[in-house]
Amino acid sequence: MEKVKNKKVLLGLSGGVDSSVSAYLLSKSGYDVIGVTLKLHQIEISQDASKVADKLGIPYQIINMEADFKKYVIDYFIQEYNSARTPNPCTICNRYIKFEGLIEKAKELHIDFVATGHYANIEKIDSKYLLKKAKDLTKDQSYFLYNLTQEQLSKTIFPLGNLTKKEVRDIAQKIGLKVATKPDSQEICFIKDNNYKNFLAKNSRNKPVPGEFISTDGEVIGEHKGISNYTIGQRRALGIVTGSPMFVVDIIKETNQIVLGNESELLSKELIAKKLNWISIDTLDKEINANVKIRYRAKESNAKLIPLDNGDVKIVFETPQRAITKGQSVVFYDKDVVIGGGIIS
Repeated sequence: MEKVKNKKVLLGLSGGVDSSVSAYLLSKSGYDVIGVTLKLHQIEISQDASKVADKLGIPYQIINMEADFKKYVIDYFIQEYNSARTPNPCTICNRYIKFEGLIEKAKELHIDFVATGHYANIEKIDSKYLLKKAKDLTKDQSYFLYNLTQEQLSKTIFPLGNLTKKEVRDIAQKIGLKVATKPDSQEICFIKDNNYKNFLAKNSRNKPVPGEFISTDGEVIGEHKGISNYTIGQRRALGIVTGSPMFVVDIIKETNQIVLGNESELLSKELIAKKLNWISIDTLDKEINANVKIRYRAKESNAKLIPLDNGDVKIVFETPQRAITKGQSVVFYDKDVVIGGGIIS
């Protein structure tokens, strides 16, 4: 990182190795670092963050954002499952809670920048802030950050963008941080046992309503336990015995039916994306080619992005994609640059 003087930065400090090393690197580069933990839900906050702050000699505080987190993330999460979609809470949380929350607090404290331990890069070209992939592609988190605005990007620093995870752990070990070997956090931070079905059962006002499993030709072949318990591509825990492997290929909210089919019926070459956020361009006004990811763990695939009159985008892939899932984020890349992204409709 470049050396700076007299610059303050508000760092999201979770107590994990990534944010902890970010705090160290920022301090080493000359930033005046203030660590904050956003209290988002009722799961107990780790004491590791305050211990790291003490070790590095930086101020530390906790900001309660439980009300906003419930409104923007938890309520959205529940509503999406009840509407036969599979949500991606991290992308919503990053824009409306983590970065919005940090930036608002930074403004209040007259602080110049915010920072997090995400693996991604930001580069300014002319008047545009670009979001780019991290050096460590196995940890790259640009997919989860596609929803950030130009203002948010302009005020954000990602200290780990040009480091590998191994290098980060080695730094933590070298400076004596006890979190050096701490495992990465679970995927859904507000679900302690990572069992979303139990979470929905406890927190959703809409209780699961049993309905029909049907084949792709409309034949009733069994009974499901409620649409919120299933997602596209699911094979296990269907509770139905068939002569060959069956997968969830569609969920029809209007009729409370779940369509089962074989694996080949999960393949599709097209999708419609809504609620677009553009980063490297102002808007999509003509057809372009891009590399596209339909979920975080998916490989990128070449596709055409076709603007529609209503502002949505039609995406046509060169090769069929498996289990395109409504509610998930779809992100568009030009090599290592995030063009933008949206929600699969």
